[in-house]
Amino acid sequence: MMQTEGQTLIRSTTILTVRRGDRVAIGGDGQVSLGETTVKHDACKIRTLADGKVLCGFAGSAADAFALLERFETKLDQHKANVRRAAIELAKEWRTDRVLRRLESLMIVVSQDATLMIGGSGDVIEPTDGVIGIGSGGMYGAAAARALLAHTELSPEAIVKHSLDIAADICVYSNREIVIETLSDAGTDASTDCRATR
Repeated sequence: MMQTEGQTLIRSTTILTVRRGDRVAIGGDGQVSLGETTVKHDACKIRTLADGKVLCGFAGSAADAFALLERFETKLDQHKANVRRAAIELAKEWRTDRVLRRLESLMIVVSQDATLMIGGSGDVIEPTDGVIGIGSGGMYGAAAARALLAHTELSPEAIVKHSLDIAADICVYSNREIVIETLSDAGTDASTDCRATR
């Protein structure tokens, strides 16, 4: 994490989600960095929640991300898997709670009908085009994904894979050990064109 004029810049990973038609894919690289050093190459930063109906990816401190995942899962239970309502309630708590306010992480959550980014300043952002990237390579991945969405007929999982590969070529805090999960009307599945760990 770096602080730049009151703004937190997460230098840790790349998480990307793409929605096309009735499918949404979310993926992340596996690199874990400690300062300027890579300490792990194959971390899994994508989690399934709500019996596979919700997928979540995180960028930032692992301990903080897991604390937020637990809170988000509790909110999902309280609001009967209503992802938008759970996200808003988590963002409110994250912004106002004295302990949560210090957590340094960003989250992307997707369900069959919602794509949201949740941040600690109370942000809950739903993109118009179904593309969100977070983490140090997030903007590179999102830019590549938007180009592929506009100019190809690739599936969301293929777009996520190619875009994360591009981000890994640019961002030193990301690598090509990629995990991708997808949601469709048929349910949740791990992408077959990349490594997927549990």
